[in-house]
Amino acid sequence: MNSHDVKTTADPRDQFDLSGKRALITGASSGLGRRFAWTLARAGAEVLIAARSNDKLASLKKEIEQFGGSAICVSLDVRDREGIRETINALELEAPIDVLVNNAGVAIVKSPERYMDEDWDAVYETNLRGPWVLAQSVIKHRINDGRACSIINIASVLGLRPLGHIPPYAAAKAGMINLGRDLCVDLASKGIRINAIAPGYFETEMNREWLKTPAGEKLLQGIPAGRFGQPSDLDGAILFLASDASSFMNGNLMTIDGGHSAGL
Repeated sequence: MNSHDVKTTADPRDQFDLSGKRALITGASSGLGRRFAWTLARAGAEVLIAARSNDKLASLKKEIEQFGGSAICVSLDVRDREGIRETINALELEAPIDVLVNNAGVAIVKSPERYMDEDWDAVYETNLRGPWVLAQSVIKHRINDGRACSIINIASVLGLRPLGHIPPYAAAKAGMINLGRDLCVDLASKGIRINAIAPGYFETEMNREWLKTPAGEKLLQGIPAGRFGQPSDLDGAILFLASDASSFMNGNLMTIDGGHSAGL
């Protein structure tokens, strides 16, 4: 029996077990990032929860430890290139990073003529340059030690079909999608996987009130599922891409939006 036969006869549920793996999640202090960290910790991973807000990270760490999970708070500004490199090097001294979730993001909504240079820089540096520096930093370590890893870029359906008033955000999210596609060409043979998730409109504490406005209600009418997404709707996707269950998936995009992009 060859190695492939052994793998296919194993219990498929074991492929989703993240025990013994280490996952770094950026933007973990709130919203989708918080849920990603919780989900991966539930699956057995030691989660490195990163954000600028240490207070919110502390509450997440406590929540994870209450169910027996393991979490480490990491102070990180994804706009700080040198800070990213120093942080990754320090974390790698303790143990390898097996999973990187590039989740931190920011959006500035304005008509095109009102955008300032600093608006563009803030969105680009947070949503695309930061994820690139993080990915490159982890990749260097994995190439050196030959260990496999999974990098998951959290993009957006707006990186596929923009709706206006967010040009830097749409451009950055499209860039995240293509970043993974290009990197996998060079890195797939080394066991390094880079995939993306494109969420549609999800309800979080940051947008909950806006979704109740007339503009939000109009948006809801364009979602075939008839509702906005909940963070838990992404549990399966993040677990799949972080685990060995997606070992042959590379440079791909998972769109999770209740059918919204199908009707755009």
